[in-house]
Amino acid sequence: MAVVAVLLVAVLVGGCGGDGTYADGPTDPGARQQAGTAGPVRYATSSLPRSEPATIRIPKLRVSAPVTGLGLKPDGTIEVPPLDRPNLAGWWKDGPTPGERGPSVILGHVDARGKAAVFNRLEDLREGDRVEVVRRDGRTAVFAVQRVERVAKSAFPGEKIYAEDLDYAALRLVTCGGDFDSDTGHYVDNVIAYTRLVES
Repeated sequence: MAVVAVLLVAVLVGGCGGDGTYADGPTDPGARQQAGTAGPVRYATSSLPRSEPATIRIPKLRVSAPVTGLGLKPDGTIEVPPLDRPNLAGWWKDGPTPGERGPSVILGHVDARGKAAVFNRLEDLREGDRVEVVRRDGRTAVFAVQRVERVAKSAFPGEKIYAEDLDYAALRLVTCGGDFDSDTGHYVDNVIAYTRLVES
C-alpha cells in the first residue's frame, strides 16, 4: 500500500476539472477552527466489513452524488471521474471501503467546464460536519469532519492520505483548489477533508 501511495503523490496534478472560468476565492484559515453545527461527535469504536460505496451525501453542502470506482492510469496516477459527469465522485478502489478500518479516499472535481462540480464547496466544511456514504450492502457509514486543509500539489501528502496506518475507519475527501494556472490548465493546490467514522 505504501508503494501505491508513493505513486499517488501527484494524484491530482490534473483532472480536477476547470477550464479557467472558475477559481476558488480566498479562505479564512481561522474559520476552519469553528465547530460545526452537527452536534457532539462520538467516534465509532469499531469498523464495518468491506462494502463498496454507492452514494455520498454531504448535507451541509447539499451534495448527493453517485460514487464510482477508480484505479490507476498507465502513468501511475489515479483515475478521476469524467468531466462530462460533474456530479460523479470517485472512490480509490484499491484502498479500504468507507467504514472499513483505515483511510478510504473519495475524489471529486471542483468544477467541470465552467460549472460547479460535486466538491465545489469542499473547503466550506467545518469540524463536526457530517459526511454520509451509502454502501452497496445497504448500510450508511456516517463520518464527522475533523479538519480541512489546502496544500500545494507539489507537497501533496500521498502516503498520509492513501496509506496511513490507522486503527479506526477514516474517509478523506480530495479535490482541487487555490489559483488556476492557465499555463498548465490546472489548479495549483488540493483541498483535503479529513473525517472519521462516528456512531450511527
